Amino acid sequence: MGRQWLHAKRAIVNNKKGQLVGGLVKEITVAAKIGGPDLGANSRLSAAVEKAKKASVTRDVIERAINKGAGIGGEKMVMDHIVFEGYAPHKVPIIVEVYTDNVQRTTPEMRVLFKKGILGTAGSNKFLFEHVGIVEAHTVATDVDLEGAAIEAGANDFEAISHEQNDDIPEGTTGARFHTDRTQVHAASTWLSANGWTVVTSEIGYVAKMFPELTDEYRVEVGEFLQALEEHEDVQRVWAAVK
Repeated sequence: MGRQWLHAKRAIVNNKKGQLVGGLVKEITVAAKIGGPDLGANSRLSAAVEKAKKASVTRDVIERAINKGAGIGGEKMVMDHIVFEGYAPHKVPIIVEVYTDNVQRTTPEMRVLFKKGILGTAGSNKFLFEHVGIVEAHTVATDVDLEGAAIEAGANDFEAISHEQNDDIPEGTTGARFHTDRTQVHAASTWLSANGWTVVTSEIGYVAKMFPELTDEYRVEVGEFLQALEEHEDVQRVWAAVK
């Protein structure tokens, strides 16, 4: 009886690891479906594969995910891309991107998850976000001119990010998030990769134009709400107006 807690803890750890691997595999599949199987021409896929390798996902699993997304071989990805717009508690605007093979199942499940927020109608709050390219990367150099790097990469904006803000940014490195035109994501990722940066995220997403003021208590409630959304197996990305 005294060690049952240890078995329970291991089960939780294994479950979380399984969820992580499952999410990485799905990201690879989606990236291959959107941009094709060539890592050299698909920066989102390249970044996803690197994350999967760091998480010890096997080569065979990675290759199957790429082939499935790209429609190579017998197994093909059949999924609908749905964008839900709404508000988290305390009127925080959010956009949720979902890939599902069963819209009839996923839509009511999203309504249940939104019970503490507001599930909006199509077009309800996209005007509160910029639809842009997002590239996150890090470099071992400590004296980096981020503005200069952004200009050279063709980015429109940039901000420094740390390991505390993003686990994919190793401690002791210089991290940055670059915003580009949607058509320039791959070009920016390619330039960064060729100039001493390691790209960890390369995608098209949503960046909030304004951020509601939140107390510490409200921020915790919003964080719990967003976490519940992100844990849904069909949810690919959650974009929120939270700093």
